[in-house]
Amino acid sequence: MNAARILIIDDDLTLLQVLPETLRLRMNGVVVDTCDSAQVALERIGSTEYDAILCDIKMPGMDGLALLAEIRVRQPNLPTLLITGHDEYQALQALRGGAYDFLQKPIDRDYLVASLTRAIGKGQLGRQIEQQQILAHRATELERIVEERTRELREANRIKDEFLAILSHELRTPLTSILAWTKLLRTGKLDHVTFDRALEMIERNTRSQARLIEDLLDVSRIIAGKLPLDIRPVELESVIKTAVETMRPAADAKSIRLEMLLGTESKFVAGDSFRLQQVILNLLSNAIKFTPNGGEVVVKLAIIDSQARITVSDTGMGITAEFLPYVFERFRQADGSSTRSQSGLGLGLAIVRHLVEMHGGTVQAESPGAGQGATFTVIIPLTASQELTANSQRQNEEIDNLKSSHVILDDLRILIVDDDAETREVLTVMLRQFGAEVMAVASCKEAIEVLTQTKPDVLLSDIALPDEDGYALIQKVRMLEPERGGLTPAAALTAHAGIEARARALSAGFQAHVAKPVDAPHLAAVIADLCGRGGQHVSAKPQR
Repeated sequence: MNAARILIIDDDLTLLQVLPETLRLRMNGVVVDTCDSAQVALERIGSTEYDAILCDIKMPGMDGLALLAEIRVRQPNLPTLLITGHDEYQALQALRGGAYDFLQKPIDRDYLVASLTRAIGKGQLGRQIEQQQILAHRATELERIVEERTRELREANRIKDEFLAILSHELRTPLTSILAWTKLLRTGKLDHVTFDRALEMIERNTRSQARLIEDLLDVSRIIAGKLPLDIRPVELESVIKTAVETMRPAADAKSIRLEMLLGTESKFVAGDSFRLQQVILNLLSNAIKFTPNGGEVVVKLAIIDSQARITVSDTGMGITAEFLPYVFERFRQADGSSTRSQSGLGLGLAIVRHLVEMHGGTVQAESPGAGQGATFTVIIPLTASQELTANSQRQNEEIDNLKSSHVILDDLRILIVDDDAETREVLTVMLRQFGAEVMAVASCKEAIEVLTQTKPDVLLSDIALPDEDGYALIQKVRMLEPERGGLTPAAALTAHAGIEARARALSAGFQAHVAKPVDAPHLAAVIADLCGRGGQHVSAKPQR
């Protein structure tokens, strides 16, 4: 334990010399400080920790009683002894004011030592108790935090386990259908109607599987902070109309009335058209999923205070007040049980929130309660530049034309480089339907040999190859002389989607980047564009 420290305050300089010596002699290891005014005493008390104060009542300026009152405010547990005359009223005032004890002049030194010893002991005991209380409070707080974190971890684990169970179910369900219909097709015993139905089911479940995987990849990119945006002026009416028409078959299948209220004025925002369309698609998909047969889903677009306000309202199951705060959280679903009536991973709305916030906007959900429908509102700032909006209109028209066109690839020689045999086969069949002559190889080495010998019109290469990757391949191609194929138009055909992957492919030497899974008309259009055939449009040739 540290030595006790005492502060003596008195304007009597003789007393200030005698008392410290007495206390040092009779109290082992005590440290004694002195001062001659209350003002100095307050400064000392503010900068030094004392175990007891000994103060005369009668002093010029602030007297001992006033100093006692100030000490009680600043350090209520600091024992203070007051020196009084023979005035019993002063002694009574001292005790009422909170003094630990009082001493009358002339001072009884034995009593002084005894009283200070008790005061110091009490003060130290008080501080020990206070420290123990502080430690106890901290221990209680830490225990509360640990319990809270434990509950959070248990809840997180529960949500994770629930999500993994849902994920397993959602991924297996389309695979089960695909494999079952594939086995039936192999029997060769299906009639024409059932054969077409089988192909339709396989395609629908494959697209469902692709959407699930894309959602998982998007969430992974969001968590890693690697979900880039291709920011351009985007006309919201076009985005909403495309999303609505995409979702209309799903609404029609449940006899749900799907309505748009878009107004007449063009509204542009600075954003990524693909991601904004994803926002609307996810909101519509959510609304249609939770709206019963014969219900209604309405999409509205309005301008309020230079902001675009998009609302998606439905007459569906609604959202309970308990779940509403969690509706945009990843992996959270109002019903995550094995008996739930709705499918899905619970990622769509979380992706919506992140994409909207990346566009500088906000999204919120409202619902009067279960069974009373829900409304989701997206607010995004508008883009003012007329020049940019005009450019955007032209870009949208070009994209629409590309999607609706079927190009002719007659007499074009195309070299495919992919280490996956099934991918080579399906791409070969796909492009031959458009009239192309197709060669397919599995490695970078084979690609260079075939390219220099046959000089194809277009090179399509995967990025992930077994010996050298697609970036190394295109660099080797670009190092060849023009007459040996060094200027061959090339497209990177890869599972790596996104702005960063596209930028890397273009900087490596490719002229185009096409993400898997491949859409046949889009790939054909890219090839035609690389060869300068963008204006030649016909339907794909029938495959016997």
